[in-house]
Amino acid sequence: MSTPMDAFDEVRPAVECLDLLTAPVADALSGWRGSEPVDQVLFVDTDPDKADTAVLVENYGPWLLEQSANCVVVAGKRGGETTLAACLVLAHTRADVNGVVRRHLGARKASFAPMDTATGESGMEFGGITPIGLPATWPLLVDSAVADIPYALIGSGTRRGKLIVPGKLLAGLPGAVVLEGLGAPGAVGA
Repeated sequence: MSTPMDAFDEVRPAVECLDLLTAPVADALSGWRGSEPVDQVLFVDTDPDKADTAVLVENYGPWLLEQSANCVVVAGKRGGETTLAACLVLAHTRADVNGVVRRHLGARKASFAPMDTATGESGMEFGGITPIGLPATWPLLVDSAVADIPYALIGSGTRRGKLIVPGKLLAGLPGAVVLEGLGAPGAVGA
């Protein structure tokens, strides 16, 4: 079975590529607090025009669809309060925002956060948001299917480049909560 590393010519430890990452991601890697060693976080340089899942899979290898995960930012609202959270689901699924996410956040209403909010609050680029380096106050909801895969190809904070990370490392990120059924069947990249 192919791994995400097989699709790229050069795979390097992400800590050797801090200058290619956004400040929040580089800072998180420099001051690593994850449950697994930071050298397990790998970086691959990719074309920013091929950052979207469907295009990436078409250009780098079809097996990547099953091994890619998307991080989306959601806003849960209850009363006058809004809680931002990140959801990490396999790329061939969609985050169950109105079910699992809404209930977990105790929100009356949940929806995808506006792009300006997601990028402004995370310090990352749209299409490259990653769970590594997100604000510490945000809940990080990880689908159990992501936690169970050997490696996940995820955003790097920018549209240029991807991170390859063991699923168990993602489940062990500070503040991560693994949820069954967070990723529901759906369209690629949803």
